[in-house]
Amino acid sequence: MRYLPLTEADRRAMLAAIGVPSVDSLFRDVPESAWLKKPIDGLPDHMGELEVDRALSAMAAKSMTAGSVPFFVGGGAYKHHVPSSVDHLIQRGEFMTSYTPYQPEITQGTLQYLFEFQTQVALITGMDVANASMYDGSTAAAEAVVMANRVTRRNKAVLSGNLHPMYRAVIETHAKLLDFEAVTGRIEPKGASGGADDLIGKIDETTSCVVVQNPDFFGNLTDFTKLAEACQAKGALLIVAVTEIVSLGAVKSPGEMGADIVVAEGQSIGNALNFGGPYVGLFATKEKYVRQMPGRLAGQTVDAAGRRGWVLTLSTREQHIRREKATSNICTNSGLCALAFTIHMSLLGEDGFTRLAELNHAAAVTLAGKLAGVKGVEVLTDSFFNEFTVRLSKPAAEVVEALAAKNILAGIPVSRLIPGHDDLLVIAVTEVNTQADMDALAKGLSEVLS
Repeated sequence: MRYLPLTEADRRAMLAAIGVPSVDSLFRDVPESAWLKKPIDGLPDHMGELEVDRALSAMAAKSMTAGSVPFFVGGGAYKHHVPSSVDHLIQRGEFMTSYTPYQPEITQGTLQYLFEFQTQVALITGMDVANASMYDGSTAAAEAVVMANRVTRRNKAVLSGNLHPMYRAVIETHAKLLDFEAVTGRIEPKGASGGADDLIGKIDETTSCVVVQNPDFFGNLTDFTKLAEACQAKGALLIVAVTEIVSLGAVKSPGEMGADIVVAEGQSIGNALNFGGPYVGLFATKEKYVRQMPGRLAGQTVDAAGRRGWVLTLSTREQHIRREKATSNICTNSGLCALAFTIHMSLLGEDGFTRLAELNHAAAVTLAGKLAGVKGVEVLTDSFFNEFTVRLSKPAAEVVEALAAKNILAGIPVSRLIPGHDDLLVIAVTEVNTQADMDALAKGLSEVLS
């Protein structure tokens, strides 16, 4: 039975109050050509709850899921093993509050885990301070550019051509609406330098920041120390984006390279793929920039009796200060995802995080070596973590479709996000990929490319 809390009379009264003739009037900004004016083909109507459940289950069963077949799709969202204890712990009563974290006497549990979350993020990124999470990695990257513009009072951002195309698109959207310039460097699928020399040539006195990714969209690992020095010499900030946070268990941290701001996607730790979200954005910076950081900070303190406690220390959001003085209009964080991240990191510990990274890299090295022996496959990426790019003797999109027909999800055709690179395929491997999975991919590629 449908749950309809409002009557027709209720709706008519509300429409009259706001002065529109119908509910459709509320959607007048949507072009009429995009309106659906008939029932969806194949979708049954007027069924009981049990029948609806069976019908939807049958539809869902037609989809190939990440857990049901060999799965090598990455590109910013990765399939990792999340212990069942994480899901159990995030549902404990201490965290199940409908109240917001602004009132420390009510939500000590929330404030404490946000404090722990910030500490973990600062440690793995090699930075001084981290905020209490953001929506996701791409919006965190855009917030970082806006922050760099604020810090330097400049308005040109230089984006690496090897930055994830979706991250770049989010930054460019902000550039249009906030009136700053965003220029993109050369795309280099095969290059351990990450295009650093090209980016250095684009830095001038108007540049507020340079945004790079490590590992980049194609899987290349790069030490950006030289680029950080070049940015510093010109008064620009270096922003490093990390889409696979597990990599920080094995590679040099952005902070050690001299990054001014680090943004990342934390989905890999504690969170499932979730069909694309919700995810958790990580944001860390140097202490001298803390007051320009978006979002909020939870801090540790003592009360009048000397007892340990936690408070919302810094919050430069429009909810707390004058709108024109706010550093961001981000109105909340991905609290539950951040909690899952914190618990998973606590369960892993420093040694476990490193071990997880080693397992990922070892699996990727094994698969790359195996694919290098397949006729029609060239492994392009020389230095990688758990993701690398291969050149195929046939269009990658066609190959991926052919392998899907064999129940193998092989990776991301680069042409799907960057037109003009039809023969490139990005392949991700994590600790959940078995030797049988890798054998199946190699055998399937050999058959499809023959």
